[in-house]
Amino acid sequence: MTGRNQTVISEFLLLGLPIRSEQEDLIYALFLAMYLITALGNFLIIFLIQLDSHLHTPMYLFLSNLSLSDICFSSVTIPKLLQHMQSQVLSIPYAACLTQMYFFLFFADLESFLLVAMAYDRYVAICFPLHYTSIMSPRLCLSLVGLCWVLTTVHAMLHTLLMASVNFCGNNVIPHFFCDMSALLKLACSDTRVNELVIFITGVLVLVIPFLLIILSYAQIVSSILKVPSARGIHKAFSTCGSHVSVISLFYGTVIGLYLCPSADNSTIKETVMAVMYMVVTPMLNPFIYSLRNRDMKGALGRVFFKKKIPFCV
Repeated sequence: MTGRNQTVISEFLLLGLPIRSEQEDLIYALFLAMYLITALGNFLIIFLIQLDSHLHTPMYLFLSNLSLSDICFSSVTIPKLLQHMQSQVLSIPYAACLTQMYFFLFFADLESFLLVAMAYDRYVAICFPLHYTSIMSPRLCLSLVGLCWVLTTVHAMLHTLLMASVNFCGNNVIPHFFCDMSALLKLACSDTRVNELVIFITGVLVLVIPFLLIILSYAQIVSSILKVPSARGIHKAFSTCGSHVSVISLFYGTVIGLYLCPSADNSTIKETVMAVMYMVVTPMLNPFIYSLRNRDMKGALGRVFFKKKIPFCV
């Protein structure tokens, strides 16, 4: 009987960023600039990897997919946020909200899995340098990339279908700037225990296990270096893994700070700040990390744009 009196939600209201009205123009310009830098920087990396034959290696295959993931990850939420800030229309249709949630989960998961594949590549390069070419064959690399895309598709689709089965009949205000899964579940007026259980289980599979695999890979790398300590070996390991470690620290640092650190009274502000960090700042910084700290990328820039014969560094 109560179901007849429920009003089915057809749209949600996104409250956006917790900023004052006089700050909106400045924040709008800042987010627009960051989004353009993210898109241009990551497109540049993909462009260089495609054009420079020196970069047709497993590491840069994974990096090109990571750059594509960063572009798409930012594009899922930032353009809609900019539109809301410009038009002051806070509503988003139900179907569009679920679609945004799906692609947010998809590209967040893809980034996590690609970082694991890159960690394995660095592990093989440092610990088995003589067998690197035979181990990291083109077939294995393509299989790893394909597996990353398949797993993310399954995971994102699972959560989206479960969310589509949830009933929304009361409050439709989302205190966030995008359709976050946890924020949507708080608005549900039906049983969400299955959703929460699946979130916990898949969270372990998608975040915790990949993070532990990355830690294990670098533990093996450090152990291999310490067995034959030398300044040249340490420098090689740092130049090979430094950029990847920086990206891992940015991505998992913000995710851990958001989901594992205890929430305070200002949890909404904290969640918004952390979300901005891993959805806007991290994808923007990745191209700078890989271009400024990577001599191969610098060499590719010179060869492609300046036609200089810059020696390639293995």
